[in-house]
Amino acid sequence: MSVIQLVDTDHDIDKCRRAIQALRPLLTDALYPEAIHKTLADNRQMAFIEENDEAVAVAVFETGYNLFRGKYIYIDDLSTLPEARGKGYAGLLLDWIFDYAKREQFDEIHLDSGVSEARTDAHRLYLNKRFQVASLHFSVKV
Repeated sequence: MSVIQLVDTDHDIDKCRRAIQALRPLLTDALYPEAIHKTLADNRQMAFIEENDEAVAVAVFETGYNLFRGKYIYIDDLSTLPEARGKGYAGLLLDWIFDYAKREQFDEIHLDSGVSEARTDAHRLYLNKRFQVASLHFSVKV
C-alpha cells in the first residue's frame, strides 16, 4: 500500500529531487534545493509517495483564496519517475488532494497542463479524475 506524505524535512526534499526533475529538467541539482525552499515558503506543500527511500511520485500544490475561485488548491507540479509511470501513483496523489480539499473545505482544485503529444497520458488522467477544460491560460514573459 502506498503511503502519501507531506515534505517536512530537507531529507524529504532530497527524496523528491528526481521525480521533480523528471517534470522540470532545467531544475539542476545545483538549483534544486533553493528553488524548492522558495517554492515551499510561498504557501505551497509537496506531497509524495516513497519507495526505497526515494519519491516515485510528487505533487506540489498551493492553497489560497481569490474572488474568482473562492478557497482553492492549485496543483503546480504532478510528476512520476519515468520508470514508475503507469502504476497509478499520480492518480493516488490526486485522490489524496481531493480528500484533503474536502476535509479542509476547499471550493475548487485547479491545474494547468502543457499541450503536446507527450502530455496525452497526463490529460487522460485529469479527465478521468473529473477535471474539465475550463479556460485558456495566457501568459507573457517580462
